[in-house]
Amino acid sequence: MHAYFDNAATTPLDPEVLEAMLPFLGQHYGNPSSLHGPGRQVRAAIENARKTVAHLIGAAPAEISFTSGGTEADNAAIFGSVRALGLRHAATSLLEHHAVLHPLQALAKVGDIELSYLRHDAQGRLDLAHLYELLAMHPRSLVSLMHGNNEIGNLNDIEAIGALCTKHDAIFHTDTVQTMGHYRHNVQALQNHFLVGSAHKFHGPKGVGFLYTRPGTQSVPFIHGGSQERNVRAGTENVYGIVGLAKALEIAYRDMGAHRAYVQGLKDRFIEQLRARVADVQFNGCSADANCSLYTVLSVSLPPSAISEMLLFNLDISKIAASGGSACTSGAQAGSHVLEALGVDPDRATVRFSLSKMNTADEVDYAVAHLAKLYQPVSA
Repeated sequence: MHAYFDNAATTPLDPEVLEAMLPFLGQHYGNPSSLHGPGRQVRAAIENARKTVAHLIGAAPAEISFTSGGTEADNAAIFGSVRALGLRHAATSLLEHHAVLHPLQALAKVGDIELSYLRHDAQGRLDLAHLYELLAMHPRSLVSLMHGNNEIGNLNDIEAIGALCTKHDAIFHTDTVQTMGHYRHNVQALQNHFLVGSAHKFHGPKGVGFLYTRPGTQSVPFIHGGSQERNVRAGTENVYGIVGLAKALEIAYRDMGAHRAYVQGLKDRFIEQLRARVADVQFNGCSADANCSLYTVLSVSLPPSAISEMLLFNLDISKIAASGGSACTSGAQAGSHVLEALGVDPDRATVRFSLSKMNTADEVDYAVAHLAKLYQPVSA
């Protein structure tokens, strides 16, 4: 059996999405900036995709810019807003993805901004009272906080964060890469200035994402060299990627209720069986709490063992694909900055199992049975 549990890193391409993309990998090859018929045909496909994405998240088409993915969109929002608005202070948390932390730290290093980190508890829950204090001291700030954590699955209250930002005239950027396509977002209710999505996290193609920008929010282009995307993002558009992104998001919204119930059921099964079959199993962050975590992510902490350092390799040999943390640092020797910030015992092995609509109960059972063989079983 093969069991793929690394969907927070990337999801399999939905067959319906591939079908929508194929014409733009073959017969529709015009440059969307060209004025001739083939170019106009491709331009129309991009604009239809833009309308689809905008409609699904409650935006206007002009507020959607297509990018190469979530990382570029995060960078564009952060660098673009700081430079255009002259912001001198930013607030984030040490639990953010590096696509947010690294740009902010780069700006702080050269003295463009002062950077503050929100306090959080041992489960990774943010202290919004601390955010209130920071914004009271620095009312015109950039606040960059994700919706769903890619490693531990914690969900942040972005509605409450948006309300705080509005009260203090702050610019709110939220990375929704892990929740886009899994939860319904309405930018009219969120009070955010920037919102980010990435297609390959919801069964779309890799290499394409989007940035929502609230009307009237000043920003400067992150990539220069052309007038594409209404002068917001230079470079010939990834046409088949954009078409695939829109189709994947359309499918995700169409089937969201059923898929959410199904995947949550798989996660509940995972938790129940691990607790029953593996002694001293723990769960990082809020990942085992359905009320405050992504239904797609389960961060499992296993007891200290001689096999801990080789655990992911052992799982891979058994055809179980999982992650030790964020997939964006796969192959690096450095441990997870998120788990370090939470103070997780480094002697305990951590495995992130992330699920999708394409997983099965048999795969869950297979993975748990394998872990039960490796670790001391629960006493009868």
